[in-house]
Amino acid sequence: MTRNPFTFFKRHQAYGVVFLRFAMGIFLIYGVQDNVFSWQRMLEFRDFLQAHGVPYPLLAAHLSVYTQFLIGLMLLLGWGVRIAGLLLIINFTAAMGIVHIGQTFPQYYPAAELIFAGFFYLFNGAGPLSVDSFLEAVLISFI
Repeated sequence: MTRNPFTFFKRHQAYGVVFLRFAMGIFLIYGVQDNVFSWQRMLEFRDFLQAHGVPYPLLAAHLSVYTQFLIGLMLLLGWGVRIAGLLLIINFTAAMGIVHIGQTFPQYYPAAELIFAGFFYLFNGAGPLSVDSFLEAVLISFI
């Protein structure tokens, strides 16, 4: 009898979404941390948005940067991941419409990938190894 070489991965499939959450969380935080911790970088982002015709560019810069930073933290913790997914979809759909129209596939692909990841998190949640799962178990035990 031959044994399926992927049995180990099937038994531990809960870790798959953890690896995805960690990779994306780190990517998002790293991508905006310079704007979070440097006023000069935030002003550069404001100017970038202003050049693309975004109304209230400083407000939009703050909203985009802090939303992405928060999403990154939410993914790392596995907390509010369905909401994080929805925020990914909204934020990066806006980015596609504002910045990426007319760009080549390699240029807009990262934003598109984040939109699709947002749909994954919206439909699948954080998985069993998460704060969301823990809170759900605690809530169910009180009901």
